[in-house]
Amino acid sequence: MSWLDQLADHVEELREAGRLQQGGKSARALPILDRVLDSTTDPTTRAYALVQRFGAYINLGRVAEFATAMTAASQAVREVPDPYLRGQMHAFAALAAHLQSALDRGVTHLVQASRALAAVTDGGLETAWGWHDLAMAYSYLGFHGHALTAIEQAREAGATAGLAPEVFAAPGIRLRNAVSLDHHGDSDGCLRVLRDIDAELTRYVATGADVRLRPHSRAVYGYALARRAALGERTDTEATSWLSRGGDSARTRDLRHLGGVCLAIADGKPAEALAQLDAVPVAADVLGAAEPARLRSICYTAAGDHAAAHAADRHAFRLAAQRIDRLRDGYLDGVAARLDAQQIEQRDVGRYGDETLTDPLTGLPNRRQLERYITGMLARGERAAVGVCDLVGFTEVNARHGRHCGDLVLQRIAGVLNRVMRRGDFVARFAGDEFVVVLPGAGTAQAAEVSRRISAATAAENWQTIVPGTPIGMAAGWSEVGVKGRTLAAALAAASANRIPAVPA
Repeated sequence: MSWLDQLADHVEELREAGRLQQGGKSARALPILDRVLDSTTDPTTRAYALVQRFGAYINLGRVAEFATAMTAASQAVREVPDPYLRGQMHAFAALAAHLQSALDRGVTHLVQASRALAAVTDGGLETAWGWHDLAMAYSYLGFHGHALTAIEQAREAGATAGLAPEVFAAPGIRLRNAVSLDHHGDSDGCLRVLRDIDAELTRYVATGADVRLRPHSRAVYGYALARRAALGERTDTEATSWLSRGGDSARTRDLRHLGGVCLAIADGKPAEALAQLDAVPVAADVLGAAEPARLRSICYTAAGDHAAAHAADRHAFRLAAQRIDRLRDGYLDGVAARLDAQQIEQRDVGRYGDETLTDPLTGLPNRRQLERYITGMLARGERAAVGVCDLVGFTEVNARHGRHCGDLVLQRIAGVLNRVMRRGDFVARFAGDEFVVVLPGAGTAQAAEVSRRISAATAAENWQTIVPGTPIGMAAGWSEVGVKGRTLAAALAAASANRIPAVPA
């Protein structure tokens, strides 16, 4: 049974929208999804439609709408505890992160998608497509081995739903692997993979299975043929017809354009190929930022300008290496985040151990625990400096990048605050993007020093890896509690009124 059959209403409309998307016609699927959303209140139906709409925006390259679509989809999925929907949403989110050059965020979504889809107990058509979309996300982000494993999962789930294996041929996974080899100097390895792709297409054509290939797969086969020809190996199969049957996705349009460049090179027209490269910009997500530079090098080589070819090759290699650097940075950031979480957990197990007193997102004490802590302090006749800190730029984070990125920022800030506090200080998440720090026995001088450390540590964080283009800073204000009978509420009000906005880094 299809997962869609479990929905309360609009099953056939959603099925048709799915067929259109799988057939490379996302622009035609969008109005159907919008009509469903306008006419249903069923939570599961809405969640499914919102996730599919998010996917349609990705297919069409409508980057400006990603954040809003992802926020709506993730909120709806949280209200419907279904592992398939959660996995599909995170697979799309990984693709969106790739299109936005947010590699570490994409990796986070890859892990969440894989775990969610692995938890699906009844495989079927929709689960198969979920694994397929996860395989594409793995491939676009450069994890080719994981992509091959995920596409095998898609084929297995598809087989239970009666789908032929060629539906999940996914030649794009091997194509991206091939050009990656070429970008790193292994043109022989690239050609070996391209020959395998060509041989697979020949088998499909010979058996008539090519009619079941998805439109985007046809364009990928066409580009593999054209790319092989650009490297000097003409094939019997004509590339142009395959490139022209790729559907309406933004990625297919770019493949078609780059394929034309490759064919111009193969036809001995390097000047024409260079003019085509200069005429139309190509998104870096299609085959990696290095692909246009590598094609430019091949053009110059064909034209006999070996100095320019060498310079273009060095540029291509440098662009390819940047992805590896970003992966390393993301790995370091992930380790740092885990260490921050461990330190928060270990800081005072007795104080933070009660889940009802702990903020689940950051692991910090919550408002209730803060009030208990201050009540105990005042009962002992102690005094403390109290700081109210909130994020500068956080509204822009949620608007541009979505709530998931907002959560990552809050978790990172929790780690920052935990690291700069003195031993015995208290940190709590008060509400939203507002945090409260308590410095027992401290006065204004110590509070000012801690404030400087918080500001410096916030500025030192690499926010570009989480929310590119959105600067983050901290605003902090201070007061005292336990002085002249001042209560926590009075101290917080005074600290809020004294907040000095920091300039975002």
